[in-house]
This record gives sequence, C-alpha cells and structure tokens, in this order.
Amino acid sequence: MEVKKVGNDNFKEEVLNAKTKVLIDFNADWCGPCRMLKPTIDKIASERDDVKIVSVNIDDEEDLAREYGVMSIPCLVLIENGKELRRNVGLIPEEDVIKFIEG
Repeated sequence: MEVKKVGNDNFKEEVLNAKTKVLIDFNADWCGPCRMLKPTIDKIASERDDVKIVSVNIDDEEDLAREYGVMSIPCLVLIENGKELRRNVGLIPEEDVIKFIEG
C-alpha cells in the first residue's frame, strides 16, 4: 500500500472506519525530522498490508492535529477500530516504527 494523505474530509472513512490498524503520521513540510521519517514510512507502507498508513499535514489540517492533541511532530498515532492504541513523538528508526506498529 502507499501512504494516503488524509484530512477532515476523508478522515472518518479512511481512519476511523478502517477494517485494519491505521498508522497516522502527523507531519509538516517544514519539519526536518518529518522529512527524515518520510522514506521510512513510505518503505513500511510499501512492504506491509496489515496496516494502513496515512499522512496528516498539521498545517493543512489544524483541526485534526488539535483533536488528537498533537503538540510536537513527527507524531505517529496507531488507531484500531477507531480507538488510539498508542503514540510516538519524534524521529525513530525503521525497526522502532515496526515495533510500534506490531505492539
């Protein structure tokens, strides 16, 4: 799967109503650590089909960032059945992203 950009208009459908776990990558274009994490997120998305990975640009989607209490980025939030399982703030290596997804 590829990373899908989501916003207020499709968040419920793509994230809250998803039939699988969803990893939300809250980020911004100006954020250096976010840009460093992006290739890792893209790689994991292309290799796994057990988790949907979506991207939320906090500058474009301030309401979603506020709703999820995103204070620092990059912020990864794992959702299952519409509920938050866990979150991670800051840049982490690929193996830690995988552990984060798998729990």
